Amino acid sequence: MSSASTTVTTRPGPATTTADAGPTLIGDPRVARIPVRDNHERLVALDWMSGPAAGAARLVRAGLADRLAAAQQALPDGFTLHLSEGFRRASQQQAIISSYRALLRRDRPTAPDAELDRLTSRYVAPLAVAPHVAGAAVDLTLADADGNPLPLGCALDATPEESDGACYFAAPGISAEARRNRELLQRALGGAGLVNYPTEWWHWSFGDRYWAYRTGADQACYGPIRTGADA
Repeated sequence: MSSASTTVTTRPGPATTTADAGPTLIGDPRVARIPVRDNHERLVALDWMSGPAAGAARLVRAGLADRLAAAQQALPDGFTLHLSEGFRRASQQQAIISSYRALLRRDRPTAPDAELDRLTSRYVAPLAVAPHVAGAAVDLTLADADGNPLPLGCALDATPEESDGACYFAAPGISAEARRNRELLQRALGGAGLVNYPTEWWHWSFGDRYWAYRTGADQACYGPIRTGADA
């Protein structure tokens, strides 16, 4: 794997929070304080992976691509990774933030701005720490050998409100088959070094600030990538 040249140093750090506190969200100041030392790894296309992603959405950093290939190899016969989105331009990220935050404001007209920011970050990362904008994350699901998506408990990209919380990786009440499929994703992707964002069963990343927080790495190796469309 070409990503073997990416060296990080770990530090003591919480991989998860207590059940009462819930998962640490990506907008947490502790995540934003983690430094980024971008290794300037190139973006590569995940052309081998099935799924609707097209164009720039098929791109990820080379080290992440290597780990996704390893995760695919770790899956049992008959299961494949199915890509929805990889790299996302900063302008696209900001559009999602603005749209979802507006929906939350409509339903919570008196909520403080800080609370809206926190709620927004359950579903979409603040621009400064967004893994997709760094080419460090993928949204994906499991599919069968013919590329047909398998049950995972709720639609990929469903908000907490739309899914009644079923979008959370550890959500109760999903079917036994969906639970098995989520656990299969965890074994394959986690075994390859990726971390899940606990509010979205489909979101997995490597090398970004949230990955560094969850794994105890002392820095992130992938930072935001600016394109001409974001100028």
